[in-house]
Formats: sequence, structure tokens, C-alpha cells
Amino acid sequence: MKYDYLIVGAGLYGAVFAHEAKKRGKTVLVIDRRGQIAGNIYTKDVEGIHVHEYGAHIFHTNNRKVWEYVNQFAEFNRFTNSPVANYKGELYSLPFNMYTFNKMWGVVTPEEALAKINEQRAEIKGEPQNLEEQAISLVGRDVYEKLVKGYTEKQWGRDCRQLPAFIIRRLPVRLTFDNNYFNALYQGIPMGGYTKMVANMLEGIEVILNEDYLEKKEYYDSLADKVIYTGAIDAYFNYCLGSLEYRSVRFETELLDIPNFQGNAAVNYTDRETPWTRIIEHKWFEFGKDDAGNDLPRTVISREYSSEWKPGDEPYYPVNDEKNSTLYRQYRELAEKEEHVIFGGRLGEYKYYDMDQVIAAALEKAEAVLMEGRAE
Repeated sequence: MKYDYLIVGAGLYGAVFAHEAKKRGKTVLVIDRRGQIAGNIYTKDVEGIHVHEYGAHIFHTNNRKVWEYVNQFAEFNRFTNSPVANYKGELYSLPFNMYTFNKMWGVVTPEEALAKINEQRAEIKGEPQNLEEQAISLVGRDVYEKLVKGYTEKQWGRDCRQLPAFIIRRLPVRLTFDNNYFNALYQGIPMGGYTKMVANMLEGIEVILNEDYLEKKEYYDSLADKVIYTGAIDAYFNYCLGSLEYRSVRFETELLDIPNFQGNAAVNYTDRETPWTRIIEHKWFEFGKDDAGNDLPRTVISREYSSEWKPGDEPYYPVNDEKNSTLYRQYRELAEKEEHVIFGGRLGEYKYYDMDQVIAAALEKAEAVLMEGRAE
């Protein structure tokens, strides 16, 4: 059978495009090299807990159109992301707010907190030359040393003085007691897990798993008029210009025979000595209850370790420095010459996308392509 669209990747971008194409009467085949749908937002059921297999995903957006769109496929709970930072056993609220400053300095009023921050910011004269100077110029040395430095160095595998200032152009500083991490009007976790949400998007669409498109490219290209490719753009071109760089994440996940390990969904470990960057306790994304609303007697935790990406690892975060951005632009020029292929998503566009941005981009592309019936 000849399909209108072959969609490579059953993650969010691919699932949204596939849903929109089917809705408009197009024939669609979705393939994925993994053994599951939903890409990196895949959730697996472990004793009634929806475990975020590839790291914590909290849906948040200010885009009403996107929010209404995802609510067709899932009912969202009222989860609010309020992480805790653990610095050598001292616990602080994130993002930086009055709870953080009270714990750090004993200040009680916003005026006192601001005075303390301003006093410490003053050590940086002129334009910040690296990430360390940028952070101190935003939040002062104490907050930087305890809550930024170690965590950032683990995440990037480099000393903060070797990292460019632009990585943290801003650090949220709130002179209120609001510890909602995201500045988003809409926020929550799909009840029943993300996998169920993506399955609803792909309902009635043919999906083949454990299929590597690049290994059978000629065959799969022959099956469809157009290809939506959401894999790594450099892999598509067989790394002919060199490899783009990523940061990767490794997870150590445990099922524990206790009802409560840390009392919060996310705890960041901000000292350099602790090897993991954070621990996720998955049950708290859904308030410690199963789908039927019962309290869960056990818990699942995941320790996250940030690492340099190497071939074979799962790519997570594009390293959008000058060198990689230049290389990506060269690959994009090649991509633009591929008449029947659309490159989309985090890997296809070498771009750090939040989930709502992925959905917005897929909807925009689907509207343009499906309305006009062409792949430009």
C-alpha cells in the first residue's frame, strides 16, 4: 500500500502530525525504532505508578490553543512543579524565592532579600565573561555557590568559568513566597500517564515499532509520498558533515518498599560531590495515588546522572553553542534540498523544545503542509 505520509518517530511531534493528517483524510504510517510509542515522554506502569522512563515531564504552557488541543486526548491533574534543592543536607525552595532567601540569610522581608542580593551582585564589574560571573550578577555569590554552581557543572560536565554566560541569561528571582516553578497559566500531568495520551492521538493509525528507518530507508521511502522525519538530522545525512553534540542523561530507577522516599516529585542535589543531579519520586506527580484514587503502598525513584553524549546514547539536550549551531545550519541547508522530507521536533530541528512548543510546531507544520498539500 502507498501512504500519503510516512512518519518517522512516534513521539509528540510525530503523533500530533499523524493525528492531524488522518483527521484530514490522509493515509498515514508511523514507525519508531524503539519498542514503544510516546518518545521521551513515555510512561510505564509500575505497581500503579506512572514512571517517567526518560526523565520528568511536567506539561506547562501559556498557549491556550495547545492546552485545549492536549485536553482532547487526556484529562490533566492540577500538579504544580515545586522542586526542592538539597545542598549537603540543607533544603531550599526552588525557584529562588522568599523561602529560599529566608533559609539562606534569615531575611524576612522582600526589601531585606533584595538588599542582600544587590550587595552580593556588586562584586561583578562590567559585562559577565562566563556563566559564573553571569550567575553572581543575577543572584549573588551565596545562592550561586550553593544552588547553581554544583548542579550546573554536573549538568554540563564543565566548570562554570568555562561555560558561556548566555546559558543562564536569566535566573528567576522572586521576592514573593510563590514556589511554582513554571510561569505558566496551564500546568499538570495527564491522568493515566503520557503513553495513554499519545495512544489516544494515534488511535486508528497504523504504527510499527522496533523499526529503524535509516537501516531500511529506501524501502520505507517507497511506501509514501512524503516523509515526516523526527530523528536526528545529522544521522539522516549519515554524519557527512560531522556529529552534532548533545548532553545525555542516565537513570537509575528503583522500586522501594516504603510509601514515601522524599515527600516531593523532584529534589535537585546542588553540591558537586553528589554524583546525581536530582532524584524524581514518580508517584507525587499524581499525588501518591493510583488511577482509582487509592494510596500507593510503595514508591519508585529515579536518580538522574548527566553525561556527555556518545553514539549509542539517547540524545537529550542539544548543545546550542556557536560551533554546533553553525554545523546545524549546514545540515539544514541539506535538509531544505530534500523535496519529500519534512524535518521536525527536537532532534530533527536540533532545538531544545518544551512539550507545548513541540505540539505548537507540529500543528503549525501540519496546517501549512496539509492545507496546501505540499512538503515545503
